[in-house]
Amino acid sequence: MAYFSLSILFPIAYLGILIGSMATFSHLYRQRQVNSKLRLAPYFGPHTSRNIYLSLLHQQDNPDTKVPDTILRAALFARALEDVNRMMEIRTRKPPLATLLQRGVVGDEIFQRLTRAEQEMQIELKDVIAEANALATGWGQTIFQSASEMVQNKMLREKIDKVKAKLGSEQEAWAQQREQSRRELEGDVAPSAPAAVAAPPVSIATPPVQQPPIQAPKATVSSDEDGVIVDPPTSDATGAATSGGGGGGGGGGKNKKKKGKK
Repeated sequence: MAYFSLSILFPIAYLGILIGSMATFSHLYRQRQVNSKLRLAPYFGPHTSRNIYLSLLHQQDNPDTKVPDTILRAALFARALEDVNRMMEIRTRKPPLATLLQRGVVGDEIFQRLTRAEQEMQIELKDVIAEANALATGWGQTIFQSASEMVQNKMLREKIDKVKAKLGSEQEAWAQQREQSRRELEGDVAPSAPAAVAAPPVSIATPPVQQPPIQAPKATVSSDEDGVIVDPPTSDATGAATSGGGGGGGGGGKNKKKKGKK
């Protein structure tokens, strides 16, 4: 019986030691992770509008320094505006930061800071909704919608102001470009006429242009031969009409015709 009890006791003790060591390691690991996250620097700076609202809210307890509800609402709305700006920044930066983390470009620390800031903002949004419903019934459902519209309007106005600030320099640059283009156009029109006149002499100097002088003598020779062929018969005819005997002249004319045909 003693041997049987010892054979059972050793496995139980082994399992107890193994489970205890694993539990201790898990607890220490989690505590270390929590401490490392707490040591991380906050992703955003101090929330000034929230601190202002909380300080005004704490003054409500003192009757001498009671704050009107309108000021509390304005402070809460300013807090909601800051929350909307931070949430927009988180949603804009998180996808590219996750991509950079997967590629190994950035470390895990900055992504943990962003994740912790997102979690804190989720709690902050719930707190703002609760405070808005406490100040006015149903205001918590529309406070962030109004805040987001105001933030978008502010961003649009900033873009318009930037465009207006660059308008003067853009107009001056456009005027200079237009004047330069006009001068270049006028300068191209003046030299373009002589350039067009100067181009044909290059083609005239080519061999094909020298063919007309070669064809001209042929035309003159053919005209002379035609004159030789046509003129003698007319002279013979006139001589026969006047003298009445055209035998010798006619024979001479025939011989000339035969020469011309040859």
